[in-house]
Amino acid sequence: MTARADTPPERRPLRAGAGLLTAGAFLVAALVALPILAVAGNLFADTGGLWGRLAARALSTYLVNTVALLAGVGVLTTAIGAGAAWLVTMCEFRGRAVLEWMLLLPFAVPAYVLAYVYTDLLEFAGPVQTFLRDLFGWTRHDYRFPQIRSTPGAIAMLSLVLYPYVYLLGRAAFLSQSVAALEAARTLGRGPWSGFLRVALPMARPGLAAGLALALMETLADFGTVEFFGVQTFTTGIYRTWFLRGSPEVAAQFASILMLFAVAVLALERASRGKARFATGAGRFSPLPRYRLAGVKAVAAFVACGAPVALGFLAPAAVLLHLSVIDGDPLFGGAFLGFAANSIAAAGLAATLAVGAAVVLGYGARTARGPLPQHAARFASMGYAIPGSVIAVGVLIPLAWFDNAVDAVMRETFGVSTGLLLTGTVAALLFAYVVRFLAVAYNAVDAGLAKIAPSMDGASRTLGHGLASTLARVHAPLLRGSLLSGALLVFVDVMKELPATLLVRPFNFETLATRVYRLAADERLAEASTAALAIVAAGVVPVILLARAIARSRPGSARP
Repeated sequence: MTARADTPPERRPLRAGAGLLTAGAFLVAALVALPILAVAGNLFADTGGLWGRLAARALSTYLVNTVALLAGVGVLTTAIGAGAAWLVTMCEFRGRAVLEWMLLLPFAVPAYVLAYVYTDLLEFAGPVQTFLRDLFGWTRHDYRFPQIRSTPGAIAMLSLVLYPYVYLLGRAAFLSQSVAALEAARTLGRGPWSGFLRVALPMARPGLAAGLALALMETLADFGTVEFFGVQTFTTGIYRTWFLRGSPEVAAQFASILMLFAVAVLALERASRGKARFATGAGRFSPLPRYRLAGVKAVAAFVACGAPVALGFLAPAAVLLHLSVIDGDPLFGGAFLGFAANSIAAAGLAATLAVGAAVVLGYGARTARGPLPQHAARFASMGYAIPGSVIAVGVLIPLAWFDNAVDAVMRETFGVSTGLLLTGTVAALLFAYVVRFLAVAYNAVDAGLAKIAPSMDGASRTLGHGLASTLARVHAPLLRGSLLSGALLVFVDVMKELPATLLVRPFNFETLATRVYRLAADERLAEASTAALAIVAAGVVPVILLARAIARSRPGSARP
């Protein structure tokens, strides 16, 4: 076969490269879809009656607790995140400039670490209740204290670390609002509170809804907090069914229901937008004077914004530091460094693979013709909407089938057992991480590519460079910041990930997250503090970088 005479020579490798990128994008999407399809494929599998027995006893409990968590976290994260975003964006009070970036710090604390800290503080033998008994001379029966290990306790812990999703996107929405609309509200006599409720809040609804959807999906994915507090949800049911009852089919069926919850959250977020459009006015992005607060109002605003920071980051970090100094992990030293090395190596490899896959997806969607590559990229990004426990089950099912099939062939042909080739390996764990967090890397890469003008691609092509050369010499230097941001965020997410690690990791492969979980499960909270503090410290760096970026933003920075 010969090339057409009217095809310029420099176009031929370009089209071939585009075809390879498109094929690569579809391959990545197919690999990401494999765990999801594996879970869905077991929805109606025969379990010999075990599903019916477990569903009769536990399904209603899982449903009620999951819905209660979603409702409670939804209300609290919206109230804290939207309220704080409005106060630091549109009001002036002492401490505002510091609080506007400190409000992001709870991002660095995993919810299960917060649960361990507050259990140690608030349980009967903890310092808070001990201080109250000593101060007032009370005995056990003289007072009632809220039970931290409960559904309301889990809601509080999750809300304290998840509200930054709503805060971050809500603040961005408030910053981009039309000055004309807010000034009109003031002209009509609307005060700060009335203007917030009637004008600013409805205009910011898309951003707030997107942040809330992220918080709710993280709530569905949580395992460590609800397991430690004894709140039975679908994530705990999946873990117990797989390991205690040895039924991957029933675990997959529970995972399918949990996956439907995640899809429902996304559908509700889309439906909340309706057909409304929220456009900002052209040319009216001059800085809007903030409402100046003084006296009691200024103190109330400072407390409202400072309390989530103190409860979600400062207090737990101080407690973890104190416990690690006075007690700490008994294996601190060579063994502990091994746990840290496993976490860092797994997170680093997963971040590298995720960014590489994101580049294939993003660049393939940019260079290919037609909408299919874009759809493949969006589909490959849906893993972040699926809880880690579901991803873990979806990864283990096809890998176990592959290992068993290869073993059967080798036994029949050569009389040799190959055992487990992929199941229970680091490769399987990395695959689960990439499926779970690919969306984080892809969003960063896609945002970076969107800032590069298509004319630069054309100029590079005119100079005789193909796709690979253009990517290496033109796009890569311009994408350096986006690639680093995506890799850093994936790294932190993997360091904190617990359910997927517990289910998929190799035997005796301990990470900081699993170390914290195992010590806390044995009520050895002080000993768990060292590993927990290391996880928080690893998460602080990217959060501070993100906080500095948002702190530099001001109303008026946008341009039409």
